[in-house]
Amino acid sequence: MAAPDELRFQEFEAAAELLSATPDAVTLRVGEERLSQAPAAMGPEEEEPADDSDTTELLAGQRQPQSFWTFEYYQAFFNVDTQQVLERIKGSVLPLPGRNFVHHCLRHNPDLYGPFWICATLALALAVSGNLSYLTARPGASPSRYRPHFHHVTLAATLIFCYAWLVPLGLWGFLRWRQGAGSSPPGPRPQGPLSLLETLCTYGYSLSAFVPTAVLWLIPAAWLQWLLLAGAVLLSAAVLATTFWPAARPEGWATALALVATITSLHALLAVGC
Repeated sequence: MAAPDELRFQEFEAAAELLSATPDAVTLRVGEERLSQAPAAMGPEEEEPADDSDTTELLAGQRQPQSFWTFEYYQAFFNVDTQQVLERIKGSVLPLPGRNFVHHCLRHNPDLYGPFWICATLALALAVSGNLSYLTARPGASPSRYRPHFHHVTLAATLIFCYAWLVPLGLWGFLRWRQGAGSSPPGPRPQGPLSLLETLCTYGYSLSAFVPTAVLWLIPAAWLQWLLLAGAVLLSAAVLATTFWPAARPEGWATALALVATITSLHALLAVGC
């Protein structure tokens, strides 16, 4: 074991002679070097700019809710890109068994951009196809006597937009009333109630199947027209049934079946009426 004298600091003669030979040399002790390096290490952290407040609030999920009268409040309803809209349209025309449109396509991020333009496109397609079918149904009629029926655009737009807004509003209110009244059997619910925006978005995207059908109705074949219409109704109603069935099932099988039957009937009436 080393003696205590060997563990003490000692002055070496070679180092002392070297320092005496070069008196202008700069000397620095270890303690002073550490103190001089400490502020330099803290400098970059102090000079680092603060994070942007909007980014911090967005990542933390603490963004303040916007006022109802501001533009930013409605901007959130149209915050989607082209890829998302195309995926939602694809999911609305290709329903799969057991696949909920809200959970798999909307992913609890509904929008009004797609439903608005789908309704507008459908109204325009119905008006144009209705005017053109008037000519194809009468091939021997003189084109000079043809009068375009512009009021078809107004009628189609009014009917479609009222259906896409009032029917989902009534359905959402009915489900909220049933769930709030406590009429469902006791036990945990499989999922939470759908929001009004999710209901509106689902109904709006479900109408996308009628857009190509309205264009194909220009084919002058009655059996093909009704076949296309029946296919569009089945596809569109299937999306609504698979979406709202889980929400209505806790109310009982009779109520759920009656609700799905009502949704399908209203959808069929819309198709026949247009």
